Amino acid sequence: MSAPYYSDDFVTLYHGDFRENPAAMNGADLILTDPPYGDTSLDWDSWPGGWVHEVLPLAPVMWMFGSMRMFLDFGSQIMPAWTFSQDIVWEKHNGSGFLNDRFRRVHEHALMFYQGLWPSIYKSPQHTYDAVAKTVRRKARPAHMGNIEAGSYTSVDGGPRLMTSVLQVRSEHGRAIHPTQKPLGILRPLLEYSCPPGGLVVDPFGGSCSTAIIARMTGRRCVTFEANEAYAEAAAKRLSQQAFNFEDIA
Repeated sequence: MSAPYYSDDFVTLYHGDFRENPAAMNGADLILTDPPYGDTSLDWDSWPGGWVHEVLPLAPVMWMFGSMRMFLDFGSQIMPAWTFSQDIVWEKHNGSGFLNDRFRRVHEHALMFYQGLWPSIYKSPQHTYDAVAKTVRRKARPAHMGNIEAGSYTSVDGGPRLMTSVLQVRSEHGRAIHPTQKPLGILRPLLEYSCPPGGLVVDPFGGSCSTAIIARMTGRRCVTFEANEAYAEAAAKRLSQQAFNFEDIA
């Protein structure tokens, strides 16, 4: 096993292919990753054949980012090895399309897959606190009935509701250190839904190590890998020098 490129109490980053260090990922609760989609001819955008089978022993649950084209092209490699559960749509504030004869694409997908029986899978449903206010009113009998009473009402304002499957989060355009860097705000609900506090998440395609950062911020551990040394170096610097607050997730 190669030495970590970066390590602290919560995060271990390796430079290289995740398949070279299988022991480092033992006991993982979740795989949360953003693989190369294979959508373009760019050097780094090449789908690594067979990787979805090689992560099968690592964790019972996987959240995978991707484009619709990617899931259509490579879906036969993902299933039936993994069972599809649900999907979310990440709506960005800007688009990434290069063709002017199509709708401008401002979204990506994240799909959840699992192994085994659904009731045995850890899950912590995520909520928002923007529910429509609920007002309960108690009416008193009117004065003309001979019984004057004070009117009263009880108001319950706001409250939790299940988070929707379309999440609006600003992209990292203009501040990213990696071409496909995901914002912390899109990673947090997926991580907290599928990885228990204190658990271990694995990211085979670390990139800028956003998965590792949100794991550390929420009290989870993360083992991640980045094959490109320049990106691994930039991610290690990001992990060691930048302080993050929950305000960064908005």
